[in-house]
Amino acid sequence: MAHYRRAGDVPPKRHTQHRDGAERLYFEELMGEEGFSSDSSLLYHREIPSAIVDSRPWEQPDAATTPNHPLKPRHLRLHELFPKETWEGTDAVTGRRLVLGNADVRLSYVVTSGDSPLYRNATGDEIVYVESGSATVETVFGALEAKEGDYVVVPASTTHRWLPTGDQPLRAYVIEATGHVAPPKRYLSRFGQFLENAPYCERDLHGPGNPLQLEGTDVDVLVKHRAPGGVTGTRLTYARHPFDVVGWDGCLYPYTFSVHDFEPITGRVHQPPPVHQVFEGHNFVVCNFVPRKVDYHPLSIPVPYYHSNVDSDEVMFYCGGDYEARKGSGIGQGSVSLHPGGLAHGPQPGAYERSIGAGSFDELAVMVDTFRPLELGEGGLACEDPGYAWTWARRS
Repeated sequence: MAHYRRAGDVPPKRHTQHRDGAERLYFEELMGEEGFSSDSSLLYHREIPSAIVDSRPWEQPDAATTPNHPLKPRHLRLHELFPKETWEGTDAVTGRRLVLGNADVRLSYVVTSGDSPLYRNATGDEIVYVESGSATVETVFGALEAKEGDYVVVPASTTHRWLPTGDQPLRAYVIEATGHVAPPKRYLSRFGQFLENAPYCERDLHGPGNPLQLEGTDVDVLVKHRAPGGVTGTRLTYARHPFDVVGWDGCLYPYTFSVHDFEPITGRVHQPPPVHQVFEGHNFVVCNFVPRKVDYHPLSIPVPYYHSNVDSDEVMFYCGGDYEARKGSGIGQGSVSLHPGGLAHGPQPGAYERSIGAGSFDELAVMVDTFRPLELGEGGLACEDPGYAWTWARRS
């Protein structure tokens, strides 16, 4: 995210001496992407950031997947995965249940009221959508306040932890990339500034405040990282707390973006799905459907036309409002629909006709389109609605 920020105490020039009041040197850490040829930030630590005293295996949650075969649309009811009695026994990192995934992106869901351990995903960036509840996300850069409707974008290898706040449990939908995520290139100038026709801009992105400067010794951090044949986990123990940063600056850092700050693009006739895009990653995109005025041509049909996305699987997470195109299918709050490439899909029977004359839609959904087929994780298999695939055959 090429948008410069500075927080805390940094020296006038990079890669030069930076000392505290007792003339003790701080330790500079360059955190950079793509072999230090892309976005980066410089962080200044009180202690050596690479000082570890122990390394042990970390057994991760079940990451196995099952092919979508024979091919069919799927409806997954995510709210069934976490009954109320489990909320206090989970956390937003180790409690995630894998719903769908492939080699490029993995989609998980968690409901929790418990604090997470310190965590670092070294395989790629994470986008965590807060369906409901709120949390403080403490990071090596500083703290973020996340609330309902926020995307929390966490760059790869950012040490952080989730601390739910308030009276309600935190419900989070996790989009985990194998690589990096960013705003779509078509929204940006050649120098990286958001263009005037983009549906959001720099003012809508909220980075961390001042560094936390916490203290502690023998501090455990769960690290998810690449390994031969896939992904594995390690529990590293640091000699000093990693949140000892006194200052940082650069263009690489975690931030929040509220879905309610996305300005929908509409037209006289139905607009194609790319107008709803909010992020892009390697071999996938993220879109959001927000409350909006709809098509105003006198002969328009406001719900989507039937479509065959021949190169993609389409995943829709329904997280608010009333989704017109899915009435009568059992889709509701907390539902996920999977419409695989190779099959036409569109509105449920009756919705096409009912939408004529509508002036606006009150719906909220997060969509992920992937360019490789998705498989079902254990969480997806555990909450499937087996009758969904046949609902289009029941005209009404």
